[in-house]
Amino acid sequence: MVCVDEGLGDLSLQPGTSSPPAVARQTAWYAVRAVLFGCAHAAAGRAGAWLPSGKPMMPRVPAPCEASGVTTFQAEPFTVGLSDEVLADLRARIRRTRWPEAAPDVPWKQGTDLGYLRELLAHWAGGFDWRAQERWLNSFRHFRAEIDGIRVHFIHERARSGRGIPLILTNGWPSCFAEFLPLVPWLTDPSAHGIGGPGFDVVIPSLPGYGFSERPSRTGVTSRYTAGLWHHLMRGLGYRRYGAHGSDFGSAVTTFMALDDPTPMLGIHLSNLDIAPYTGPGSRPLSEAERAYLAQYQRWREDDRGYGAIQSTRPQTVGYGLNDSPAGLAAWMLEKWRAWSDSSGDLGATFSRDFLLTVVTLYWATQTIASSMRDYVDNRWLAAELGLTDIITVPTAVAVFAHQFIDDGNPPREWAERLYRIRRWTPMPRGGHFPSVEEPGLLSRDIAAFFGELGAASLYSSGY
Repeated sequence: MVCVDEGLGDLSLQPGTSSPPAVARQTAWYAVRAVLFGCAHAAAGRAGAWLPSGKPMMPRVPAPCEASGVTTFQAEPFTVGLSDEVLADLRARIRRTRWPEAAPDVPWKQGTDLGYLRELLAHWAGGFDWRAQERWLNSFRHFRAEIDGIRVHFIHERARSGRGIPLILTNGWPSCFAEFLPLVPWLTDPSAHGIGGPGFDVVIPSLPGYGFSERPSRTGVTSRYTAGLWHHLMRGLGYRRYGAHGSDFGSAVTTFMALDDPTPMLGIHLSNLDIAPYTGPGSRPLSEAERAYLAQYQRWREDDRGYGAIQSTRPQTVGYGLNDSPAGLAAWMLEKWRAWSDSSGDLGATFSRDFLLTVVTLYWATQTIASSMRDYVDNRWLAAELGLTDIITVPTAVAVFAHQFIDDGNPPREWAERLYRIRRWTPMPRGGHFPSVEEPGLLSRDIAAFFGELGAASLYSSGY
């Protein structure tokens, strides 16, 4: 159970930003109070009474709410809102871009193509409607809560048909919470999309140092640390048992959720394998398929992993330029969206320009590119290595979206079985590193099928 201090009001990125219409705000307040949190002593309130600020008049809720046996915290409704000044400064910086010469090679061979980036930034400064994207983002229920001393942003959407299976979704870099928004209607209302079985209560947090979530001002903020943070989040929301899905760093976070605290986990679902299993003394020899996979992975590292060498050693140095230049930020991020997706080299045919610019704008406005890149330092140098006895006993599904434009290898099932208890293994016909945007139907159906096979709905509804 989570309770909202209804006297705190909506949060926004910049002071003085425009807020949602009054009726929408009233609906959101009552949805938070009556549907999401269910605090009995928050049930009072009178529709139609308004404060001078335009907020509905409601009693102040004592905080925190008490929930027997469940960790609680105080969450506040959150509104994504950029000030006009931030947007004007962004457009001015774009128009003042000092462009380099074109690379003396085929487009994209040495990095983001100049012609593509010029066209994209012209749209970013002239045709891109950020306010429309804000309306889309704010059509979901956003919150922020202080957990373990940092403020964590998350989206929480309930199953439309009643009590759903709790499911936390975690992205990686260079992405953000918006990557998972296309999944929300599929997972919360599966019957409307031809998917059998129960719906899900979907929780989408922003990683520490990404977007609207703070990052602790120290080193050692690893995926393992974030896994513990997410357990606190889910328990704070009142869930005793829940599932998790992850991609990229999110796959690692989800893995450590199951490794370090398996009891509440119904199952985990991954769309890529971010953590290499133990292969040292005492492990079985590599199979031919595993050796072929690792050879291809090494070829990918030599061709495409330069960003990782920089971000895992000197993220602060590169951060100065990316935090100051919209052109540099977009070039650095979107080259990976092209390379890692099932794009056939055509980024525009795979993702809409407005979606990509929404992701980049969120990084720009929150100034979190440098803090997000610190994940590479902390996970490379400060993460504990897995050992022979580190085995995930929680039921695991892997949806294999192995169709990246720059191929990083197709992991064989036996590679995953070194670490996970694989219950479902689904090679997908298409889709790459960002399947929640590329192929939300394929991914949603696989998630639903996996938790359906586990009988997760009956386990959860039985009170576990």
